[in-house]
Amino acid sequence: MSSDAELIGRSLSGDTRAFVEVVNRHEAAIGDYLARRAGRQAAEDLLGEVWVAAYEARAGYDRSHPEARPWLFGVALNRLRRHWRGGPAAEPAADLTPAVSDWDPWPEVDTRVDTQALLRRALARLKPDEREVLSLVAWEDLTVAEAGRVLDLPAGTARRLLHQARKALRDAPEVTALLDVPTTEKTTHG
Repeated sequence: MSSDAELIGRSLSGDTRAFVEVVNRHEAAIGDYLARRAGRQAAEDLLGEVWVAAYEARAGYDRSHPEARPWLFGVALNRLRRHWRGGPAAEPAADLTPAVSDWDPWPEVDTRVDTQALLRRALARLKPDEREVLSLVAWEDLTVAEAGRVLDLPAGTARRLLHQARKALRDAPEVTALLDVPTTEKTTHG
């Protein structure tokens, strides 16, 4: 099996099917990332833009990295930023709603909605780079070094940003409230 770097090299030599293979390998991960960040409907349009931009920029891909996934997340992030500039002024926090939802009993739905709202508020307070590193590591399953590549940051800076994000979330009142488990009162029956 060829690496992404090899496929990109072959695509530069005229083998258009090679780049299609790169797209096939990473389409689901990049699409899910876009959907979590911009919503399912916007993600569909953005995904096409990502592939066009990646195809046009493939000559600049550093082929010393065998896997293109971090590079593609960087292309996707640039498309998201362009999308956000055209929309509301504030960058939205990551969408924590699962792509596929199962049936939930109503009491659990209320709890989930409240929990998601609290987490969104805590995430929105993070600095943009902290939020990006956290989401790339936690939700996109990238290593800290790969998240740094996406954001064009040294690995050490990405580690620092991840540490700061985790600390800020641990200290956030919303998260603290979620983690506080109410003690149950014992009742005695006589």
